[in-house]
Amino acid sequence: MAEKARVLLPLLLFMLVLVRKGESVWLNIPRSGNKCVTEEIHNNVVVVGDYVVISDDHLHPTPTISAKVTSPYGNVLHHKENITHGQFAFTSSESGQYLTCFWPDRPGQGGALSVNIDWKIGVAAKDWETVARKEKIEGVELELRKLEGAVEAIHDNLLYLKGREAEMRGVSESTNFRVAWFSILSLGVCILVSCAQVWYLTRFFQKKKLI
Repeated sequence: MAEKARVLLPLLLFMLVLVRKGESVWLNIPRSGNKCVTEEIHNNVVVVGDYVVISDDHLHPTPTISAKVTSPYGNVLHHKENITHGQFAFTSSESGQYLTCFWPDRPGQGGALSVNIDWKIGVAAKDWETVARKEKIEGVELELRKLEGAVEAIHDNLLYLKGREAEMRGVSESTNFRVAWFSILSLGVCILVSCAQVWYLTRFFQKKKLI
């Protein structure tokens, strides 16, 4: 069993590396204005985020900030004020760029602020300890469940990318079709204008008895 675990563990780590599911970001918050970070997430994915404020002023209490998370269509998923740390969790219902913004509650006051935000998406957001206790699994079986989750996540990502590729291909083909018709229309207009000019000049010269 131990030998199997040693063989499966590198494979599991490799699969988890292929699927980008966790990310920690440091943001420097300006004294006035806000600072935002985006994350592209496809539909029906579990997302958990933790954030904490770090101040370089150690003589006074840590200044508070406000935080807001919005979906690609502008729906507010999380909004907190007067906080120094927090967490948000949701299951995505839209595919696209999810926006997380932070800003100080008292602009222009205090020292420099930084926010550490830790994204956990999909497999990384799942509480495997709870799963192990609930289903009474451990060791190799638990690692296999994690591997299964990673494979499913990769499969979902591939389907998502395939759908995006088909969508982009459709847009490209539609654009090429419109450009082709526009070119044909432009050529037709040029030909008509040229014929009209020839006809007009011919009539003009005939009236002046030059031809």
